[in-house]
Amino acid sequence: MTPGRSPITWVPTLYFIEGLPFFTIAMIVGQMYKSMGVDNATIGHYTALLGLAWVFKPLWSPFLELAPNKKTVVVVFQYVGAAAMGLVALSLQLPAWFAVGVAVLSFLAFASATHDIAADGLYIASLTTRQQAMYAGWQGAFFNAGRLMAAGGVLVLAGSLEKRMPAAQSWTTIFAGLSLLMVVFASYHLWALPNSANAAREDRSLRGTALLLREVLVDFFTKPGIWMAIVFIILFRAGEGQIQTIGPLFLRDPRSAGGLGLTTDQVGIVYGTAGTVAFIVGSILGGYFTAWLGLKRALPFLILGMNLPNLVFYFLATTLPSELTLIGAALSVEMFGYGFGFVGVILYIMQVVAQGRYTTAHYALGTGVMQIGFLLFKWISGDIQTALGYRSFFLWVLVSALPVLLMAWFMHVPQTAAQPAAQPAEA
Repeated sequence: MTPGRSPITWVPTLYFIEGLPFFTIAMIVGQMYKSMGVDNATIGHYTALLGLAWVFKPLWSPFLELAPNKKTVVVVFQYVGAAAMGLVALSLQLPAWFAVGVAVLSFLAFASATHDIAADGLYIASLTTRQQAMYAGWQGAFFNAGRLMAAGGVLVLAGSLEKRMPAAQSWTTIFAGLSLLMVVFASYHLWALPNSANAAREDRSLRGTALLLREVLVDFFTKPGIWMAIVFIILFRAGEGQIQTIGPLFLRDPRSAGGLGLTTDQVGIVYGTAGTVAFIVGSILGGYFTAWLGLKRALPFLILGMNLPNLVFYFLATTLPSELTLIGAALSVEMFGYGFGFVGVILYIMQVVAQGRYTTAHYALGTGVMQIGFLLFKWISGDIQTALGYRSFFLWVLVSALPVLLMAWFMHVPQTAAQPAAQPAEA
């Protein structure tokens, strides 16, 4: 760690700027396309494709070790992310705004996923074990502050702008502002971040790095029971992948189409305030609940919690309430359940899948598999909703959660209690 510089000067800002672009892609882009008149099926397809960067990031993570130090990689990709945000703003003014925008957003996703690898590595390498524990709360809190900024501040501002100007101009303003914000943080990190040299290796060549990656992959896919574990991880997010995609679009669609008819800023208010707080509380309680009961016994309850949002949206689609307070309360229950249950898949990957010679690399691969499950169901969600309508779609999502609940009774899970997770993995 840089002498005389406390981690408090850079840990919060580092993880805020890690969370902001991730949640922009995960939560904001779909709302932008909805405002621009894109249909639900197309939104589901292309936002799923954008998430592939977090699936495949373990494949290029070893090559980042060839850089002289981790700070350089972190700052460079923060500036790259800022440039990509600016290009998104420009793309919305072009005739081929959708195609160009998807291409630029794909580049932003790659930059964000790569930044995540380097930022996490910098945190681990720069802090002692005791400091890592001390600042874990700051890490998780400010990562989720990125969610609050994206789902709350950005959506509320976008909704306000949409009432005064065309949607394209509103979102151009939003992404220009995000670009400027990322430039400010990247410039600050030029001063604040510690210089952490990458670990020395006997063979730092491209060929040596590629051989190490091959060894990590072979060791992962030859673990006993790994294919059953992969199926379990993929199915764990079957309901969530569909709800996280279609749920916010359901909130925006007019009542004549079976939706709730909320404006962009109203969605930002209900998700970005109480919804985000409920998610954080659910995550913390899920960790302590699992530590108390042990992962094996807690897992069925965590799966039920993970699928509580499915029941919430079926209730909303059936009753179609108009009171924003009631809708906000229901969505707080949704976010609490998601935060509570998500701990289950993270701890399963840590305790079952990642154990062995390459724990860190195999954890990254496990979270990549988890992202595949999320994106697979995200991809098909728009088509299913279009075919079934909202009410029947949310009933289908409830049913699609049953296979993983059945598998939980037969999966090999260690009896030991788990430690609470400080931060959810990218999804």
